[in-house]
Amino acid sequence: MPSWLTKKNMENTKPEIGLLRFTTAGSVDDGKSTLIGRLLYDSKSIFEDQLDSITETSKRRGNEDVDLSLLTDGLRAEREQGITIDVAYRYFSTPNRKFIIADTPGHIQYTRNMVTGASTADVAVILVDARNGVIEQTIRHTFIASLLNLKHIIFCVNKMDLVGFKDERFNEIKTEIEKLSAQVGAKSTHIIPISAKFGDNVVDKSENLSWFKGDTLLHLLETIRIADDYSDKCVRFPVQYVIRPNNDKFHDYRGYAGRISGGKIYPGDLVTILPSMLVSRIKSIDVFENSLEVAKSGDSVTIVLEDDIDVSRGNMIVPSDNLPEVTKDINVMICWFNEKPMMLRGKYILRHSASEVKCMIMAVNNKVNINSLEEVSDDKDVKMNDIANISIKTTAPVFVDNYKKNPVSGSLILVDEATNETVAAGRNDYFINSFLQTLICGDCIFIK
Repeated sequence: MPSWLTKKNMENTKPEIGLLRFTTAGSVDDGKSTLIGRLLYDSKSIFEDQLDSITETSKRRGNEDVDLSLLTDGLRAEREQGITIDVAYRYFSTPNRKFIIADTPGHIQYTRNMVTGASTADVAVILVDARNGVIEQTIRHTFIASLLNLKHIIFCVNKMDLVGFKDERFNEIKTEIEKLSAQVGAKSTHIIPISAKFGDNVVDKSENLSWFKGDTLLHLLETIRIADDYSDKCVRFPVQYVIRPNNDKFHDYRGYAGRISGGKIYPGDLVTILPSMLVSRIKSIDVFENSLEVAKSGDSVTIVLEDDIDVSRGNMIVPSDNLPEVTKDINVMICWFNEKPMMLRGKYILRHSASEVKCMIMAVNNKVNINSLEEVSDDKDVKMNDIANISIKTTAPVFVDNYKKNPVSGSLILVDEATNETVAAGRNDYFINSFLQTLICGDCIFIK
């Protein structure tokens, strides 16, 4: 065995088996749906009848080649206009990994759909037209991906065939992307030249792009590492349901059901119940008819406490040595979804973890100019797709965390009381002053 090939190095060279969620984004006609279709087609993840269907549709529409975007554009309006409107989810797998793809729209008015698709993703794949380079939607989508703290952003410089596969043009765009990534504080970025229409550098290496020595898109998606960086102590357990069987076998059983977010828990751990601040220990962690010795982030379990404490839905069980911030006054960086503008001092419902409280919007601190990435303090009108920092007062305490410690416990949406429509989604922001400084600094606080 070569001296450099240690056991640790061997482990690091292995693809990370598991599930990867990624979202695609980009401007209109950048080729997002075509790219996904190419991934599905070249990785042999579509059925023959699906291929026959889109082949027939392509011929009927007079296309010279098979339009692979038809694999994801499912709405009639999408196929007629050749655009993506709704968020389309697709699933495929390779021997190395399983994937869930969220194909999101490129139009500005559908930016809220991009937020929806990216909210559960691990990676953002942002397409850039090689002819146009970085444009407004590129900035917008990169900003949102950073706002949601996605672990990796992959920039695919598409349509390289239309610029003669020239490395000079790719390097020009690469410089623009690197500058943008630095501006928004993107964590980890990858830049790949591709041609989704012809499959260059999507699944297989391209002879036309032989000057590019990096990985193909699929190989990068298969091997990219998505590590759970949450602290073991930063466990958050929002109680979703209280289980009381009331039968002879479980006469005195009282368990609290929910899903763990962040870290691990063990029987015997000292925990605090919020908002009552009562303290107890975990007696057992149950799943169906078994008890666990340890439960980790993402597990749906039932916790039994040693003491009889009044715990109900919306309460949160947390480690006693690591409590979240409990407050009624929060500063929130939001993306506004609704056609109806936000109302200052308007009343909304705030949904956060398993709790739901009424709230009032007290102030608009600033908005973000998506073109220059600068704060705008003199414009207080928040309209659809605007990103703004606002102050909210809730009628009951909410439990907020530093996003780097635990993003799930930071989940936050605003709902219109009258229509029950989701009007905004955002993150808690303890820092009201310069948002971009907050985004780039190491201690920024996110609610996803």
